[in-house]
Amino acid sequence: MARDAQTVREPLEIKQQKRGDLVAEAIKRLITEGNLLPGDRLPREVELQQMFAVSKSTIREALKSLEVQGLIKVSTGPSGGGMVVEVPLDRTFQLMQNYLFFKEVSIDDIYTVRQLLEPELAAGAVPHLTEADFDALEHNMACCSPASHDRRELLRQRQADMDFHDILAAANPNSFLRFTCELVNEMIRQLIVFGNETPRREHEKFGTANVDIHRRITDAARAGDSQRVRELMQVHMQEARTYIKRMNGKLRGRLILDSDIVDMQQRVRSQLATNAPRAPAGEGKRVAKPATKPVVKPAEKPTTKAVGKPSAKPKTPGTKAEAATKTAPARKRRTGSS
Repeated sequence: MARDAQTVREPLEIKQQKRGDLVAEAIKRLITEGNLLPGDRLPREVELQQMFAVSKSTIREALKSLEVQGLIKVSTGPSGGGMVVEVPLDRTFQLMQNYLFFKEVSIDDIYTVRQLLEPELAAGAVPHLTEADFDALEHNMACCSPASHDRRELLRQRQADMDFHDILAAANPNSFLRFTCELVNEMIRQLIVFGNETPRREHEKFGTANVDIHRRITDAARAGDSQRVRELMQVHMQEARTYIKRMNGKLRGRLILDSDIVDMQQRVRSQLATNAPRAPAGEGKRVAKPATKPVVKPAEKPTTKAVGKPSAKPKTPGTKAEAATKTAPARKRRTGSS
């Protein structure tokens, strides 16, 4: 009996994961189940070798993969090894923009999102703003006042206008909303450009309008009027969209280079040096969870070479990763709900 041609299929090709990738996944589980936080160290390379029964080169390949993902930082030397770090915003932005490079995204698209999110971000920040935040907002408005006649300085001021929104974002306890708005702000800094034909007076008008609405938003925030802040930010987003289109602003489609990341890091360091540092609202609001040792399932046989299952417990249980979990029974970790 002849088989139906539609039922005849080519055998599926199952791609086997590389050993280094499997170990990287196992280390991710170790970080999660061990409740490791930024600053905590992973076990040393030799201990990871024993834990997963793999070679030094495989461990280094796994650590390099995790470092590229922004999850750890690897250092060399006697006290070197992997240390858990918080995934930086600039690296996340780079990946996001490189993804959007192949999509059709317009200035209208960006400002449609901003008009939805920024009013809620600003209103939610009002109860959490401190005097240091208000000082930073005042400093930003002073820096962005369009008193300069230098075209390059005017362009720099338009980029610095975004710092006002980042200060509000840092005070908002909703970490996901904060993250999304900061990504959009960075896109505007890096990708929106104005042609040389844009008259200087248009830049000055835009700058004056920005400083004026920023002043009104700041005054409403000082008065604790969240609803007024929300309304003013809605007006601000609509005005900004109108000005940018009138000034022939364009979205520059390009891939973000590592050198751009360095520039972003320098700008952040400069902001921290200028403004009073503060932890984003909600950073301290973590749900307490008793710390546990990194869970690594023991292999049934010591000689088993299966990746991801240790052949034996690490010979030196006094690693820094274990010490952190033993001595901190009340460790806290960030949860998905802020």
